Amino acid sequence: MTGIPAKGRDRASILADLTARKHGDRDWRRGRLAVYFYWLDEELERVQQEAYLAFWTENNLGQRAYPSLKAIEDEVIAMSLSLLGGGGRAGGTFTSGGSESIFLAMMAARNKARAQRGVRRPNIVLPNSAHLTFDRAAEALGIEARRVSVGADLRADVAAMTARMDADTVAIVGSAPNYPFGTFDPIERLAALAVERGVWMHVDACVGGFLAPYVRRLGHDVTPFELSVPGVTSMSADIHKHGMAPKGASLLLVSDAADREWHKFESRAWQRGPYAAYTTQGTRPGGSVAAAWASMQHLGDEGYMRCARLIMEAKAIMTGGIAAIPGLEILTPSDLGIFVWRSVDPTLDIGKVAAAMDAEGWLMGRQQEPDGIHLHLNPIHREVAEEYVEAVSRAVAAARSGTTARIGANERTY
Repeated sequence: MTGIPAKGRDRASILADLTARKHGDRDWRRGRLAVYFYWLDEELERVQQEAYLAFWTENNLGQRAYPSLKAIEDEVIAMSLSLLGGGGRAGGTFTSGGSESIFLAMMAARNKARAQRGVRRPNIVLPNSAHLTFDRAAEALGIEARRVSVGADLRADVAAMTARMDADTVAIVGSAPNYPFGTFDPIERLAALAVERGVWMHVDACVGGFLAPYVRRLGHDVTPFELSVPGVTSMSADIHKHGMAPKGASLLLVSDAADREWHKFESRAWQRGPYAAYTTQGTRPGGSVAAAWASMQHLGDEGYMRCARLIMEAKAIMTGGIAAIPGLEILTPSDLGIFVWRSVDPTLDIGKVAAAMDAEGWLMGRQQEPDGIHLHLNPIHREVAEEYVEAVSRAVAAARSGTTARIGANERTY
């Protein structure tokens, strides 16, 4: 198809066409992917779909016209602040995803330092395990991103980060947890450093924000990372990850709501009149807010605990089973539901193991450093945990036979 069809098509043929086009897509409902999706069950999916449809047309930019959307958004933010340590002065902004949340945080840090400290050549200091979205934001905002190697424990090296800071540093970053290794940075120490130097401290909890508090309640050791940690200025947390909402739902939370003003855009430079927005978006889909709210209401505290329990059970089964296979090792430490496994046998090519897994329908997330396979679990993986371990065992045997292809470690990731 090269242009708009001359005559419109009927609904049935359009839906049939779309269904047919998905034939080659990976089967995420069977838990064969470890990236790109977060799913619990069909009941939650229906709740989300119906909530989105209830606000299908409404534009969340126009909250004067749709006060219901403002109320729903405020409730989502309030529930999230309650979970993530926000005090009476805290506030938040509903965004399209973690990339936007991080962009707004770095924009706010730059603008605040420019206004209050006169910084004109800003830089941010962050561990090299931090998400590359920080670099993308820095590039767009005219900020130098100074990446510092993590320590042997795969966590931010606070001393090394301190050494890279100077008078033009506007922010430092810690992850809770980071994506490459699934480890928490020492947020309390980083936040204390931010207080000492008078800079913005951002916690990237896009992965952990809606999971870590519940994993802690299950008895696992989870370092403090919340807004209640003295010195934490802001936090990104994705509702469309372990908040279990559909795509297009994240938050930028701040310990002091007044700091939202530093990422606000406002202008009267056209004929229409004043324009103001706290996000990088103009038009915002009302359905995303409604579906996020509905997900939180449907799951409740009990539902989020269930999700956390399923994830940690799946991780225990997978890590235990993989570690028992000769030639393989689980990279440690790792927190929550992210982990990496790799070959420790020079004769066992992990790229060939990945190819054998892929041939069975498992989408492989290849880790570049160290050379390995990356998993980010969500609740559905509990149903396939034992099956996954069995598939790994078969893949190792296939790789040792020398009959498989290989998947390199430099595939593109999100």
